[in-house]
Amino acid sequence: MNAEGDMLYVYAIVAGDDYAPAVTGIDGNALHIVGRDRGPRAVVHRHTRGPFDGPDDSVRRWVLEHSEVIDDAWQNSPALLPVSFNVIVRSDPETEATATQQLEHWLDDSAETLSARLEELRDTSELRVELSLDAGLLDEVDAEVGEMRTEMESRPAGVRRLLEKRVEKTEKEIVDRAADRIYPEIRARIAAHCLDIEEHRSTSRESGLTPVIMASCLVRSTEIAALGAELTALRKAQPALSIRFLGPWPPYSFADVSISEERNPSSSASDEPTPNPQGETT
Repeated sequence: MNAEGDMLYVYAIVAGDDYAPAVTGIDGNALHIVGRDRGPRAVVHRHTRGPFDGPDDSVRRWVLEHSEVIDDAWQNSPALLPVSFNVIVRSDPETEATATQQLEHWLDDSAETLSARLEELRDTSELRVELSLDAGLLDEVDAEVGEMRTEMESRPAGVRRLLEKRVEKTEKEIVDRAADRIYPEIRARIAAHCLDIEEHRSTSRESGLTPVIMASCLVRSTEIAALGAELTALRKAQPALSIRFLGPWPPYSFADVSISEERNPSSSASDEPTPNPQGETT
């Protein structure tokens, strides 16, 4: 087969076990496994085109289909390492190695590292935890800003507009101080249930909400309920906390595999991040 037609699209690396895909890949492509029986193996489909690229609706569908393959491997194999969207392994015209041989060589060369990471991620999930303070429910805000608002009501309209800016500034400072004060304890209590945490900087602030912590958490399956209970306890202790608890998902943020050009000169990889089942990206 010539170089143009001999390509493999890679979805994930799984442990050397009896896993067989129960779904089809992007655009209904049949999936198969490449690799040694006892070593890390790759979930792939035979590919005959370049990277997936096109209208936004098509890209969203391809990303979702990509994540469905990863989800199937996550649910039916002991452990997996998700591979980013649009990773394609090609044959090597110089050595005449086929795409399958190229990928097998990379799996063999990386077997020790991949196997160690697969073992670390065995029976794990990723959860997204987002905690924010609702200024409208924070007692400190009511105590310190309440009088200002009461006084403001008796002032002329022009003065009220000036005072409103002062109140908003004061309120923001109070909530920011409260968020900084409670962050260490909240992070420690969440981390006690996690194997790893990757924090994210919030790029936007919902109206009235001040972020305390936004994090992806790597947890054992047995700790998911315990982490949920911990968040419930935090909410009970501080009613002004707004909590989002999303997942579980495959460990996207902790297991991405890059088939780099250095390790595999005939591979291509998109800059697209790995999708998660909710259509978000990590």
